[in-house]
Amino acid sequence: MQKSCSGAFLMRLPFSFQVITYILSFLPIADRKEAFLVNHTWYLAAQDSLRQVKPTPPAALIRVVPSLAAIESLARRHVSCVSLTNLDGSTISRDVIQAVSCHLGQHLRSLSLRGSSLTETSFMHLLLACPCLSSLDLSGCNCLFMSGMLLSKPETIDQAQRALANLQELNLSSLRYLSDLSFNRLTGCMSRLARLSLARCHIIFEFDPYHGSSNYNSSALLSFRNLLSFLKEKASSIRALDLSGTSISLQAMRSLVQVEGLHLQEFTLQNCRDLSNEAVSLLCVYQPQLTSLDLTGCSELSDWAVLAVSAGLPALGSLRLGKLQRLTDGGFVRIAELRSLQKLDVSECSRVSGSELVKACSSPELRPNVASLSFAFCSLLQVSL
Repeated sequence: MQKSCSGAFLMRLPFSFQVITYILSFLPIADRKEAFLVNHTWYLAAQDSLRQVKPTPPAALIRVVPSLAAIESLARRHVSCVSLTNLDGSTISRDVIQAVSCHLGQHLRSLSLRGSSLTETSFMHLLLACPCLSSLDLSGCNCLFMSGMLLSKPETIDQAQRALANLQELNLSSLRYLSDLSFNRLTGCMSRLARLSLARCHIIFEFDPYHGSSNYNSSALLSFRNLLSFLKEKASSIRALDLSGTSISLQAMRSLVQVEGLHLQEFTLQNCRDLSNEAVSLLCVYQPQLTSLDLTGCSELSDWAVLAVSAGLPALGSLRLGKLQRLTDGGFVRIAELRSLQKLDVSECSRVSGSELVKACSSPELRPNVASLSFAFCSLLQVSL
């Protein structure tokens, strides 16, 4: 017999129930609510995990669900960046959306709805009240894309085009239900988009679902072919791309970096487990103007990739190489050639002692520019006093 946190007794709970409850405890509340729909066991486990959520302290509650007076105070200060995370269909959330729309909308330049369970109606209401947005974060807003009906009506598309006319940055990371169709509808309303994140989205790289067709409007999947079409169309404006946590392949990288007119300045590829040294070399050849590159956790990369970066990206100012277990000091013998480098992260690289980096940072060509250097958790690092 086992007692749940609510005080009720559950008879002979199966081991799987306890495992599911434990796993759900790490998920956002919105995802736990979705777990109700799987089956009876998951329903009970989700209920139990929700009971175990610690009460939010009053001070934090004000930040998450601000009072009308607090929102009005922010409006008087002309606050331009707001984060409204974990909104749902509750009365409190609707009141917050209404208040933000009324008092802050005209001033907002950046809006984050990360992890919220918004309906399209609430989303459009908020969007139309913010005509000056330049940055929009919809990461983890799975409910908004689950039905596939977002912006499906002509009148809502017209409204979204007006509201998103100035948008330059869009975060669509961690969306399980994002499809080519919903992606095309949304990005089609943004004529000035410069920064796009599709981190941890399930992008289909190898399989071609269209068999040569140019009508990329699948409502079931998000394909690299469609993303490539988008980049070709927006090549003159896109400057930053985040494909972290995806299975981008060598062939996909070859096609992406050679898009005519595409000149990326920032490329984030954290935890791309299939990213190869050759793919990084191609990136350096065809996108030499990069100023920021993040290869953290790309486990297949070795010294070859870093040598290619040193030789091929002369404008690079920020380079992140954390958690590359195949990387050694040999990868840094040409790092001094990156004379614009200001930030370098090699944290958790267990085979890096720092000897070559010390030599590089001692050279007059590189030393004045490096402002941030991280060796965190590099077990071979030796410090001499």
